[in-house]
Amino acid sequence: MYKGREGQWAFLLHRLSGIAILAYLLIHVFSIGSFMFGERFYMGIHEVYDLPFFRIGLVFITAGVVYHAFNGLRIIVMDFTGAGVAYQRQMWYGVMGLTVISGLYAAWTLLPRLLGGY
Repeated sequence: MYKGREGQWAFLLHRLSGIAILAYLLIHVFSIGSFMFGERFYMGIHEVYDLPFFRIGLVFITAGVVYHAFNGLRIIVMDFTGAGVAYQRQMWYGVMGLTVISGLYAAWTLLPRLLGGY
Protein backbone atom coordinates (compact mmCIF):
# COMPACT_ATOMS: atom_id res chain seq x y z
CA MET A 1 0.00 0.00 0.00
CA TYR A 2 1.29 3.43 -0.92
CA LYS A 3 1.89 5.66 2.07
CA GLY A 4 1.24 9.05 0.47
CA ARG A 5 4.78 10.34 0.27
CA GLU A 6 6.14 13.13 -1.93
CA GLY A 7 5.81 11.16 -5.17
CA GLN A 8 2.07 10.70 -4.72
CA TRP A 9 1.58 14.39 -3.89
CA ALA A 10 3.71 15.40 -6.86
CA PHE A 11 1.57 13.24 -9.17
CA LEU A 12 -1.73 14.52 -7.75
CA LEU A 13 -0.72 18.19 -7.85
CA HIS A 14 0.66 17.79 -11.38
CA ARG A 15 -2.67 16.43 -12.58
CA LEU A 16 -4.73 19.06 -10.73
CA SER A 17 -2.56 21.92 -11.97
CA GLY A 18 -2.88 20.60 -15.52
CA ILE A 19 -6.68 20.55 -15.24
CA ALA A 20 -6.66 24.07 -13.77
CA ILE A 21 -4.46 25.33 -16.62
CA LEU A 22 -6.83 23.77 -19.15
CA ALA A 23 -9.84 25.41 -17.47
CA TYR A 24 -8.05 28.78 -17.47
CA LEU A 25 -7.18 28.36 -21.13
CA LEU A 26 -10.82 27.66 -22.04
CA ILE A 27 -12.01 30.70 -20.07
CA HIS A 28 -9.30 32.81 -21.71
CA VAL A 29 -10.27 31.69 -25.23
CA PHE A 30 -13.94 32.44 -24.47
CA SER A 31 -12.96 35.84 -23.10
CA ILE A 32 -10.95 36.81 -26.17
CA GLY A 33 -13.59 35.39 -28.50
CA SER A 34 -16.38 37.32 -26.79
CA PHE A 35 -15.28 40.42 -28.68
CA MET A 36 -17.16 39.17 -31.72
CA PHE A 37 -20.41 39.73 -29.77
CA GLY A 38 -19.63 43.41 -29.41
CA GLU A 39 -17.59 45.71 -27.26
CA ARG A 40 -20.23 45.99 -24.51
CA PHE A 41 -20.36 42.21 -24.07
CA TYR A 42 -16.57 42.00 -24.08
CA MET A 43 -16.21 44.76 -21.47
CA GLY A 44 -18.97 43.20 -19.36
CA ILE A 45 -17.06 39.92 -19.25
CA HIS A 46 -13.88 41.72 -18.22
CA GLU A 47 -15.68 43.57 -15.43
CA VAL A 48 -16.60 40.17 -14.02
CA TYR A 49 -12.93 39.16 -14.14
CA ASP A 50 -12.13 42.07 -11.82
CA LEU A 51 -14.17 40.49 -9.01
CA PRO A 52 -12.27 39.21 -5.95
CA PHE A 53 -12.96 35.55 -6.80
CA PHE A 54 -11.20 35.84 -10.15
CA ARG A 55 -8.33 37.92 -8.73
CA ILE A 56 -7.65 35.27 -6.08
CA GLY A 57 -7.99 32.59 -8.76
CA LEU A 58 -5.32 34.36 -10.81
CA VAL A 59 -2.90 33.99 -7.90
CA PHE A 60 -3.62 30.27 -7.77
CA ILE A 61 -3.34 29.79 -11.53
CA THR A 62 0.04 31.56 -11.47
CA ALA A 63 1.26 29.19 -8.79
CA GLY A 64 -0.25 26.26 -10.71
CA VAL A 65 1.54 27.15 -13.94
CA VAL A 66 4.87 27.50 -12.12
CA TYR A 67 4.33 24.19 -10.30
CA HIS A 68 3.31 22.37 -13.47
CA ALA A 69 6.29 23.71 -15.43
CA PHE A 70 8.96 22.98 -12.84
CA ASN A 71 7.49 19.63 -11.86
CA GLY A 72 7.50 18.72 -15.55
CA LEU A 73 11.20 19.55 -15.64
CA ARG A 74 11.69 17.40 -12.53
CA ILE A 75 9.96 14.50 -14.30
CA ILE A 76 12.17 14.97 -17.37
CA VAL A 77 15.29 14.89 -15.20
CA MET A 78 14.08 11.71 -13.50
CA ASP A 79 13.25 10.05 -16.83
CA PHE A 80 16.45 10.91 -18.67
CA THR A 81 19.07 10.65 -15.95
CA GLY A 82 19.65 7.76 -13.63
CA ALA A 83 20.67 10.06 -10.82
CA GLY A 84 17.43 12.03 -10.98
CA VAL A 85 15.40 9.32 -9.25
CA ALA A 86 17.73 9.32 -6.26
CA TYR A 87 17.08 13.04 -5.72
CA GLN A 88 13.41 13.18 -6.69
CA ARG A 89 12.29 14.08 -3.15
CA GLN A 90 14.72 17.00 -2.87
CA MET A 91 13.81 18.21 -6.33
CA TRP A 92 10.10 18.11 -5.41
CA TYR A 93 10.75 20.29 -2.36
CA GLY A 94 12.63 22.69 -4.64
CA VAL A 95 9.64 22.78 -7.00
CA MET A 96 7.34 23.47 -4.05
CA GLY A 97 9.64 26.25 -2.85
CA LEU A 98 9.60 27.94 -6.26
CA THR A 99 5.82 27.54 -6.38
CA VAL A 100 5.33 29.16 -2.99
CA ILE A 101 7.67 32.04 -3.86
CA SER A 102 5.89 32.71 -7.16
CA GLY A 103 2.47 32.42 -5.50
CA LEU A 104 3.46 34.93 -2.83
CA TYR A 105 4.80 37.30 -5.48
CA ALA A 106 1.59 36.97 -7.50
CA ALA A 107 -0.46 37.65 -4.37
CA TRP A 108 1.69 40.67 -3.53
CA THR A 109 1.21 41.99 -7.07
CA LEU A 110 -2.47 41.21 -7.64
CA LEU A 111 -4.21 41.41 -4.28
CA PRO A 112 -3.54 45.00 -3.15
CA ARG A 113 -6.13 46.22 -5.62
CA LEU A 114 -8.56 43.75 -4.10
CA LEU A 115 -7.91 45.26 -0.69
CA GLY A 116 -8.31 48.83 -1.99
CA GLY A 117 -4.61 49.63 -2.42
CA TYR A 118 -4.66 51.10 -5.97
